[in-house]
Amino acid sequence: MKIEIWSDVMCPFCYIGKKNFEEALENLPFKDEVKVEWKSFQLDPTLEQSETKTTAEYFREKKGFPEEQAKQMTNQVIQMGKASGIDFNFEKALITNTFTAHKLLHLAKKHNQSSEMEEELFKAHFLDGKNVGDIDTLVSLAVSLGIDAEEAKKSLQSEEFNYEINQDILEARNNGISGVPFFILNGKYAVSGAQPAEVLKNALTQTYEETVVPFKDQSQNNLSCDADGCSI
Repeated sequence: MKIEIWSDVMCPFCYIGKKNFEEALENLPFKDEVKVEWKSFQLDPTLEQSETKTTAEYFREKKGFPEEQAKQMTNQVIQMGKASGIDFNFEKALITNTFTAHKLLHLAKKHNQSSEMEEELFKAHFLDGKNVGDIDTLVSLAVSLGIDAEEAKKSLQSEEFNYEINQDILEARNNGISGVPFFILNGKYAVSGAQPAEVLKNALTQTYEETVVPFKDQSQNNLSCDADGCSI
Protein backbone atom coordinates (compact mmCIF):
# COMPACT_ATOMS: atom_id res chain seq x y z
CA MET A 1 0.00 0.00 0.00
CA LYS A 2 1.42 3.34 -1.06
CA ILE A 3 1.14 6.48 1.07
CA GLU A 4 2.13 9.81 -0.51
CA ILE A 5 2.78 12.70 1.88
CA TRP A 6 3.21 16.31 0.76
CA SER A 7 5.21 18.29 3.30
CA ASP A 8 7.45 21.31 3.82
CA VAL A 9 10.40 21.51 6.19
CA MET A 10 9.25 24.72 7.88
CA CYS A 11 5.69 23.47 8.50
CA PRO A 12 5.25 22.56 12.20
CA PHE A 13 2.01 20.71 11.47
CA CYS A 14 3.93 18.53 9.00
CA TYR A 15 6.25 17.48 11.81
CA ILE A 16 3.29 16.76 14.08
CA GLY A 17 1.59 14.90 11.23
CA LYS A 18 4.70 12.80 10.66
CA LYS A 19 4.87 11.78 14.32
CA ASN A 20 1.16 10.95 14.44
CA PHE A 21 1.36 9.00 11.19
CA GLU A 22 4.30 6.95 12.47
CA GLU A 23 2.45 6.23 15.71
CA ALA A 24 -0.61 5.12 13.77
CA LEU A 25 1.40 2.93 11.41
CA GLU A 26 3.39 1.28 14.20
CA ASN A 27 0.23 -0.24 15.68
CA LEU A 28 -1.06 -1.75 12.44
CA PRO A 29 -0.51 -5.44 11.55
CA PHE A 30 0.15 -4.58 7.89
CA LYS A 31 2.76 -1.88 8.56
CA ASP A 32 5.45 -3.80 6.64
CA GLU A 33 3.27 -3.66 3.52
CA VAL A 34 3.16 0.16 3.54
CA LYS A 35 5.47 2.18 1.32
CA VAL A 36 5.79 5.88 2.18
CA GLU A 37 6.72 8.45 -0.45
CA TRP A 38 7.48 12.00 0.70
CA LYS A 39 6.55 14.75 -1.74
CA SER A 40 7.90 18.31 -1.91
CA PHE A 41 5.78 21.38 -1.19
CA GLN A 42 6.82 24.98 -0.56
CA LEU A 43 4.73 27.10 1.77
CA ASP A 44 6.57 30.28 0.77
CA PRO A 45 8.67 30.04 -2.40
CA THR A 46 9.00 33.86 -2.44
CA LEU A 47 11.66 33.80 0.26
CA GLU A 48 15.18 34.45 -0.96
CA GLN A 49 17.59 31.52 -0.80
CA SER A 50 20.13 33.64 1.10
CA GLU A 51 17.81 35.22 3.68
CA THR A 52 16.75 33.96 7.08
CA LYS A 53 14.14 35.34 9.44
CA THR A 54 13.15 34.51 12.97
CA THR A 55 9.64 33.18 13.41
CA ALA A 56 8.54 36.49 14.95
CA GLU A 57 10.05 38.48 12.07
CA TYR A 58 8.41 36.25 9.50
CA PHE A 59 4.95 36.54 11.05
CA ARG A 60 5.31 40.31 11.36
CA GLU A 61 6.85 41.07 7.96
CA LYS A 62 5.27 38.41 5.76
CA LYS A 63 1.94 37.75 7.46
CA GLY A 64 1.30 41.09 9.17
CA PHE A 65 0.69 39.49 12.58
CA PRO A 66 1.52 41.52 15.70
CA GLU A 67 4.11 39.92 17.96
CA GLU A 68 1.57 39.00 20.66
CA GLN A 69 -0.71 37.25 18.17
CA ALA A 70 2.24 35.38 16.68
CA LYS A 71 3.31 34.28 20.15
CA GLN A 72 -0.18 32.97 20.95
CA MET A 73 -0.19 30.99 17.72
CA THR A 74 3.21 29.42 18.33
CA ASN A 75 2.29 28.61 21.93
CA GLN A 76 -0.71 26.66 20.67
CA VAL A 77 1.52 24.72 18.27
CA ILE A 78 4.03 24.07 21.08
CA GLN A 79 1.28 22.43 23.14
CA MET A 80 0.18 20.33 20.18
CA GLY A 81 3.78 19.34 19.59
CA LYS A 82 4.25 18.16 23.17
CA ALA A 83 1.31 15.79 22.75
CA SER A 84 3.15 14.25 19.79
CA GLY A 85 6.54 14.13 21.53
CA ILE A 86 8.03 17.27 19.90
CA ASP A 87 9.64 20.11 21.84
CA PHE A 88 9.31 22.97 19.37
CA ASN A 89 11.78 25.81 19.82
CA PHE A 90 10.34 28.64 17.74
CA GLU A 91 12.69 31.20 19.27
CA LYS A 92 15.63 29.48 17.56
CA ALA A 93 13.89 28.45 14.31
CA LEU A 94 15.16 30.23 11.19
CA ILE A 95 12.66 30.72 8.36
CA THR A 96 14.21 30.47 4.90
CA ASN A 97 13.56 29.20 1.37
CA THR A 98 13.29 25.40 1.55
CA PHE A 99 13.91 24.50 -2.11
CA THR A 100 17.48 23.33 -1.43
CA ALA A 101 16.30 21.30 1.56
CA HIS A 102 13.89 19.52 -0.76
CA LYS A 103 16.84 18.63 -2.99
CA LEU A 104 18.36 16.84 -0.01
CA LEU A 105 15.11 14.96 0.55
CA HIS A 106 15.13 13.72 -3.04
CA LEU A 107 18.77 12.69 -2.69
CA ALA A 108 17.86 10.79 0.47
CA LYS A 109 15.05 9.09 -1.46
CA LYS A 110 17.70 7.68 -3.82
CA HIS A 111 19.35 6.16 -0.76
CA ASN A 112 16.05 4.85 0.68
CA GLN A 113 16.29 7.24 3.62
CA SER A 114 13.65 9.85 2.87
CA SER A 115 11.72 9.38 6.14
CA GLU A 116 14.95 9.55 8.12
CA MET A 117 15.96 12.73 6.30
CA GLU A 118 12.55 14.31 6.90
CA GLU A 119 13.11 13.72 10.60
CA GLU A 120 16.62 15.18 10.54
CA LEU A 121 15.46 18.30 8.70
CA PHE A 122 12.56 18.86 11.08
CA LYS A 123 14.91 18.49 14.05
CA ALA A 124 17.46 20.84 12.51
CA HIS A 125 14.85 23.50 11.81
CA PHE A 126 12.49 23.30 14.78
CA LEU A 127 14.71 22.01 17.58
CA ASP A 128 18.29 23.03 16.81
CA GLY A 129 17.74 26.38 15.09
CA LYS A 130 19.88 25.42 12.08
CA ASN A 131 19.60 27.12 8.70
CA VAL A 132 18.10 24.44 6.45
CA GLY A 133 18.80 26.59 3.41
CA ASP A 134 22.56 26.50 4.04
CA ILE A 135 24.55 24.06 1.90
CA ASP A 136 27.08 23.15 4.61
CA THR A 137 24.32 22.48 7.12
CA LEU A 138 22.50 20.24 4.67
CA VAL A 139 25.67 18.37 3.74
CA SER A 140 26.29 17.64 7.43
CA LEU A 141 22.78 16.20 7.70
CA ALA A 142 23.45 14.00 4.67
CA VAL A 143 26.70 12.74 6.19
CA SER A 144 24.90 11.96 9.47
CA LEU A 145 22.82 9.43 7.51
CA GLY A 146 25.81 7.94 5.72
CA ILE A 147 25.44 9.81 2.43
CA ASP A 148 28.72 10.86 0.85
CA ALA A 149 29.54 14.54 1.46
CA GLU A 150 30.75 15.20 -2.08
CA GLU A 151 27.68 13.57 -3.60
CA ALA A 152 25.43 15.65 -1.36
CA LYS A 153 27.25 18.90 -2.12
CA LYS A 154 27.17 18.26 -5.84
CA SER A 155 23.44 17.52 -5.77
CA LEU A 156 22.62 20.57 -3.66
CA GLN A 157 24.63 22.94 -5.83
CA SER A 158 23.26 21.61 -9.12
CA GLU A 159 19.82 21.37 -10.73
CA GLU A 160 19.79 17.59 -10.37
CA PHE A 161 16.49 17.38 -8.49
CA ASN A 162 14.82 20.59 -9.66
CA TYR A 163 12.53 18.71 -12.03
CA GLU A 164 11.41 16.23 -9.36
CA ILE A 165 10.64 19.00 -6.87
CA ASN A 166 8.68 21.01 -9.40
CA GLN A 167 6.78 17.89 -10.46
CA ASP A 168 5.78 17.25 -6.83
CA ILE A 169 4.55 20.84 -6.53
CA LEU A 170 2.68 20.59 -9.85
CA GLU A 171 1.10 17.30 -8.78
CA ALA A 172 -0.04 18.96 -5.56
CA ARG A 173 -1.63 21.78 -7.54
CA ASN A 174 -3.35 19.31 -9.88
CA ASN A 175 -4.73 17.44 -6.87
CA GLY A 176 -6.06 20.66 -5.35
CA ILE A 177 -3.58 20.55 -2.48
CA SER A 178 -3.10 24.04 -1.03
CA GLY A 179 -1.87 23.15 2.46
CA VAL A 180 0.31 20.55 4.13
CA PRO A 181 0.64 17.95 5.48
CA PHE A 182 -1.50 16.16 2.92
CA PHE A 183 -1.75 12.38 2.68
CA ILE A 184 -3.01 10.37 -0.29
CA LEU A 185 -3.70 6.79 0.76
CA ASN A 186 -3.11 4.25 -1.99
CA GLY A 187 -4.55 6.61 -4.58
CA LYS A 188 -8.07 6.36 -3.12
CA TYR A 189 -8.46 8.51 -0.01
CA ALA A 190 -7.03 11.85 1.07
CA VAL A 191 -6.32 13.10 4.58
CA SER A 192 -5.50 16.75 5.17
CA GLY A 193 -3.71 18.27 8.14
CA ALA A 194 -2.00 16.98 11.27
CA GLN A 195 -4.73 14.54 12.25
CA PRO A 196 -4.50 12.55 15.52
CA ALA A 197 -2.88 9.13 15.35
CA GLU A 198 -6.22 7.39 15.90
CA VAL A 199 -7.79 9.15 12.91
CA LEU A 200 -4.84 8.20 10.71
CA LYS A 201 -4.94 4.62 11.98
CA ASN A 202 -8.62 4.31 11.06
CA ALA A 203 -8.03 5.85 7.62
CA LEU A 204 -5.09 3.54 6.93
CA THR A 205 -7.07 0.50 8.06
CA GLN A 206 -10.06 1.39 5.89
CA THR A 207 -7.82 2.00 2.88
CA TYR A 208 -6.03 -1.32 3.38
CA GLU A 209 -9.26 -3.26 3.74
CA GLU A 210 -10.77 -1.68 0.64
CA THR A 211 -7.78 -1.53 -1.70
CA VAL A 212 -5.44 -4.35 -0.67
CA VAL A 213 -7.40 -7.15 0.99
CA PRO A 214 -9.82 -7.74 -1.94
CA PHE A 215 -6.89 -8.23 -4.32
CA LYS A 216 -5.25 -10.64 -1.88
CA ASP A 217 -8.44 -12.70 -1.73
CA GLN A 218 -8.75 -12.62 -5.50
CA SER A 219 -5.18 -13.80 -6.03
CA GLN A 220 -5.77 -16.78 -3.75
CA ASN A 221 -8.71 -17.91 -5.89
CA ASN A 222 -7.45 -16.78 -9.25
CA LEU A 223 -8.07 -19.43 -11.92
CA SER A 224 -6.15 -18.16 -14.89
CA CYS A 225 -3.64 -19.01 -17.58
CA ASP A 226 -0.36 -17.41 -18.47
CA ALA A 227 2.68 -18.25 -20.65
CA ASP A 228 3.66 -21.02 -18.23
CA GLY A 229 0.29 -22.75 -18.29
CA CYS A 230 -2.97 -22.73 -16.35
CA SER A 231 -3.67 -22.87 -12.64
CA ILE A 232 -6.09 -25.60 -11.64
